[in-house]
Amino acid sequence: MVSVSVPALKRRGRRAAARLARRVVPPPSTWHLTLPGFDRVLELRWARRIRRARVMTPEQHASVFADAGRRGAGIERPIPCALCGGSRLQELMHVHDRRAEPRWNYHVVRCAGCGFLFRHPGIRPERLGELYATGRYAKFLGGKYKDKRLRRYEVTMAPFGALFESGEGRRLLDFGCGNGLFLELAHGRGFDTYGVDLAEDAVAAARRRPGGAHAFHGAPGDVPEIAAGGFDVITMWSVLAHLAEPVEDLTMLRGLLGPEGVLLLLTVNAGSLKLERQLETWDGFTPNHLIFFSPETLPRLLGRAGFGAVVMPPWYGEPLESGTSRLRARDQRTLRRAIDRGNRGNMLRAAAFADPDGPRRWGLEGQALG
Repeated sequence: MVSVSVPALKRRGRRAAARLARRVVPPPSTWHLTLPGFDRVLELRWARRIRRARVMTPEQHASVFADAGRRGAGIERPIPCALCGGSRLQELMHVHDRRAEPRWNYHVVRCAGCGFLFRHPGIRPERLGELYATGRYAKFLGGKYKDKRLRRYEVTMAPFGALFESGEGRRLLDFGCGNGLFLELAHGRGFDTYGVDLAEDAVAAARRRPGGAHAFHGAPGDVPEIAAGGFDVITMWSVLAHLAEPVEDLTMLRGLLGPEGVLLLLTVNAGSLKLERQLETWDGFTPNHLIFFSPETLPRLLGRAGFGAVVMPPWYGEPLESGTSRLRARDQRTLRRAIDRGNRGNMLRAAAFADPDGPRRWGLEGQALG
């Protein structure tokens, strides 16, 4: 007979209790989506924060929160709302990395007119490239991050059916192509691929891939074969949040599409329950992110840029959408319902069509844009 010590029995008991708890109670990291009623509490807290936020002009806000030591302070300026041009800004939060001595920080404001969230003071558009001139961006895009990005590409495109499955006879521009990882995937699907990026080291890495032979450093207008337009697909993978002038940039991209072209984008969701739960520690606040769109403000941007229709399937996350989630079936259903009530996943994905009738031709349900 094998004897077992009392401490060993206690350890076994604790492990068994932990396993049982995991089967009965979903992980704490998902509670904002899986515990009934938690989402309502978060929404009320977020609404109270907005009600209490004082309103300032861009100049007043920049003066109150001036910080010469802030990373990027030398290329900042007071700006109105980048979406509607409004000058009534609400100070929402001061975000920074969680180190004792933060390496970066900035303030996030809300436009009192249209509800758009953005970094303020803003970065001067002509100095935007300086945020990516470290020479280390290509390395950042590689490694473990590479596998995660490949999964994200596949999961993002899946709900759009056949729209992005085959590239035969179709030209694709990846705006913000990085080191060419998506260009390689699109090239494998038969697309004639082009790319542009502000990080020179990333473009050099992209050009070493077969799909990145037509990757360029700079803006689309600087490259004749891209500036000529006529693209069937333009993609923006986690790029939208990095733009200093989103209306102007998306209007430019709309002009590069053919009559039946489509813009596919993925960006962080400023309407997510995760933001309302984590507030300043939300993972959507990163050093180079400037603007944060929600399901309400993104269609407004696309309409202003000249698009005719948009399709925005909710984002449930890679584990659930790829079938690898460890959540119980009941918790998965609860999570989907929480996200469906307002498209409140942590990311926003959208396919914006030049032609208002574009979604119907691909068997998709779209929203018309005025």
